[in-house]
Amino acid sequence: MRIIIVGDGKMGSTFAQRLSKAGHDVTIIDKRATALQHTIESLDIMAIEGNGTTLEIQREAGVEQADLLIAATNTDEQNLLTCLIAKRAGAKHTIARVRSPEYVKEISLIQEDLGLSLTINPELACATEMARVLRFPSAVKIDTFTGGRVEILKHCLSPNSPLVGIRLSELSRFKASVLICAVERGKEVFIPNGSFQLAAGDRISIVAQPRDASLFFRRIGAPTSPVRQIMLLGGGRIAYYLAAQMADFGADVKIIEQDYAVCRNLAEALPNVTVIHGDGTDHLLLSQEGIEEMDAVATLTGLDEQNILMSLYAGQVSKAKIITKITRDSFEDIVENMDVGSVFYPRYIAAEAVVRYVRAMANSTGSNVETLYSIVGDKAEALEFRVSQGSRVSGIPLQDLRTRPGILIGSIHRGARVFIPRGQDTIEEGDSVVVVTTLPNLNDLDDILERRR
Repeated sequence: MRIIIVGDGKMGSTFAQRLSKAGHDVTIIDKRATALQHTIESLDIMAIEGNGTTLEIQREAGVEQADLLIAATNTDEQNLLTCLIAKRAGAKHTIARVRSPEYVKEISLIQEDLGLSLTINPELACATEMARVLRFPSAVKIDTFTGGRVEILKHCLSPNSPLVGIRLSELSRFKASVLICAVERGKEVFIPNGSFQLAAGDRISIVAQPRDASLFFRRIGAPTSPVRQIMLLGGGRIAYYLAAQMADFGADVKIIEQDYAVCRNLAEALPNVTVIHGDGTDHLLLSQEGIEEMDAVATLTGLDEQNILMSLYAGQVSKAKIITKITRDSFEDIVENMDVGSVFYPRYIAAEAVVRYVRAMANSTGSNVETLYSIVGDKAEALEFRVSQGSRVSGIPLQDLRTRPGILIGSIHRGARVFIPRGQDTIEEGDSVVVVTTLPNLNDLDDILERRR
């Protein structure tokens, strides 16, 4: 697809990286020559220096032939205007990044009136994923498929976990219908088979229906009750959205923020949330506000280094579920080896939403991907396929399917039934099938099969 991205900041460059990697023809526009130079040195894409809101620059980028234009500048209003002009100029689809809480309630109206295909709010999307994990604290990350009927939950194995040392073929002893579909061990990622043996420190991704996931975690002695007391360190947009969602869920939420004006705004907007004006790095203040008794602590300031240090401290003084917000990908390798709980990258979450939308656009041109999530950074992904008529995988027992290495069938949704498949089960026309893979760019369910020679 031909895709134009306006805005070469952190978000725009991440969109460009993910979409170009997926094989799309990407052009990026920005006023700043230095930002563009850095992007074209790392990515094989076109770059145009100029104001991407103007029709002249959009035409230079080929907006009339564009399948999609994404506006990802730092200003909501500029993004909306950019998309309006692009739509009038001939772009088939438009996506705008809209971040302000002031627009959240009106976003459907704005989207309809401006003809937007999609709006992306990275902070809201990140807060929603955080809230999902806080409702199931044993998971580091949760992705949902088939309308929420199937989940992939990531869980880190502690040294005293009953899963340590067992082979996956022995999971049946826990009497829960789950499937371990991926294992991260250090920098390696495995799509395991039954003989794979788990070890302390492994990060396992589990496919299950929600009730089976809860049963499995209870049987391995992991907490399954949602958190009730939450402390948020930092009062930015993510803190606002997360506090609102968890307060609605019935949790007791406390925000600590250093900027007095921000505190006033939060207190007015969130009457059911306690807002404290203070420094979240002040150990005495944290103790006075009860950090030791918290069920969860989320570090959400604008400084990655500060978030990491506060998460490490919270983990030392409490048994809380820890959530850490990271903005820069340069910290990714470091954070992997630190005990900072569930780590969330807002721009990666937004980029996944864009990639999912682009995959959905491709459905009309032959792809049958319904949903897509990166479950292990860019090393593994889970895709939901709709089985089309004439698929080469239909009607063949899974044990007889000649699939490519790095492929695992995670679940099958057939009518009202969702199940973890076994070797004798078959895939049938009309099914929704979740596939976990380390292979890139699967566009069709038949792509899981070994290629004919």
